[in-house]
Amino acid sequence: MSIDWAALGSVFGVSLVTTVALVGLFTLGIVGLTRQERATAEGGSAALAVTGAYACFAACAAAVAYGIYLIVA
Repeated sequence: MSIDWAALGSVFGVSLVTTVALVGLFTLGIVGLTRQERATAEGGSAALAVTGAYACFAACAAAVAYGIYLIVA
């Protein structure tokens, strides 16, 4: 049995980058919703922040769905 270390390193690198990107995207969504709550408390509106937050959450959901598709297919 032989281990292809280059392929293993490649999988590790892609997994690491994808995980950090997904967590960062989800964090941006949470920040957007927090800004909306702050704006509502101050009597304002933050429609762009909410739209961006929902877009971030949708992108996260799409990435997870694509990952599940790759595993199942």
